[in-house]
Amino acid sequence: MNFQNTNKILQVVISMGDDSGIGPEIILKALCSNEIPENIDFILVGSKKNLQNTYEHLRSLGLENLANPKNLKIHDIEISSSDNDLKSSYGNSSFRYLTKAIEIVKQYPNSALVTGPICKKSWYLAGHYFSGQTEVLAKSCGVKNFGMLFTAKSPITGWRFNTLLATTHIALSEVPKKLTTELIHSKLDLFKEFCNAYTDKPSLKVAGLNPHAGEEGILGHEEKDWLNDALITWNEKNRGIELLGPLSPDSCWNSSVKAWNDKNAEKHNGILAMYHDQGLIPMKVIALNYSVNTTIGLPFIRTSPDHGTGFDIAGKGIAQSQSMIEAIKAAVEMTNNSRLLNTH
Repeated sequence: MNFQNTNKILQVVISMGDDSGIGPEIILKALCSNEIPENIDFILVGSKKNLQNTYEHLRSLGLENLANPKNLKIHDIEISSSDNDLKSSYGNSSFRYLTKAIEIVKQYPNSALVTGPICKKSWYLAGHYFSGQTEVLAKSCGVKNFGMLFTAKSPITGWRFNTLLATTHIALSEVPKKLTTELIHSKLDLFKEFCNAYTDKPSLKVAGLNPHAGEEGILGHEEKDWLNDALITWNEKNRGIELLGPLSPDSCWNSSVKAWNDKNAEKHNGILAMYHDQGLIPMKVIALNYSVNTTIGLPFIRTSPDHGTGFDIAGKGIAQSQSMIEAIKAAVEMTNNSRLLNTH
């Protein structure tokens, strides 16, 4: 099926995620929002039947502000499911939606990808052994240096809040083993390129791994043994960057709270976190539903709402769509930023 547009407007391809989660619901809600930019060519990748059933069910609950699937471009993928192994079937479907969406985005210029939430356990049950969509994207695009960046634009101040993860979907016990000077340098290189799209002289912070950033070796040795030197040597090669760290993780994001809420507060461009929850907890607390997951280092822009499948509320009509709205807005903004695209 050929969805290439002829008037060269921006295409946003949306993979629907897990059919049994809130993905279909928040997509229908988001595409009806007046916050979505105009003149965007949306292509949905997933089950047309599921989307139509979701629409009819939500309407029966009294919801009215929904996009009608009959008016949407949908690359329909229907995969037979087994009643005895529904979780595996949903995992296989969501994986197929993602890989087809990547294929469409790679095929056409001036397009971006927004991904609905998936269930990693369902992927494993279906035989797709990836720790997340980020890793599938990196492999599909053949990139080695990529990053999981969480970004949010404050509705109060307009400041863009960025947190990049040094390590992603790995067990906490594995984090110290994965962290190296080379890894930190590669992530800071990516972060610099991303932030340079918005400012010529970014200000970056780096959180320490240990409490109080190790307290000079008393509470952990990584900062003293190599992380301090790693940041110094990178900054010497990138003197146009203001780099602070390693900072005590328990106070590293205090300035982010101020910048999010106060237009006159001192602003920074981003924080590098050492591991998943270290970065995601303050990100989600400060930005609430405005946080967006994006993969940097790809040849195109990819964003995703910063939440999971919400199985416990699926089908109830109460799923909030703000993060999906923000994911779409961020994908449009970043794709339209030619300076940003030139860095990837």
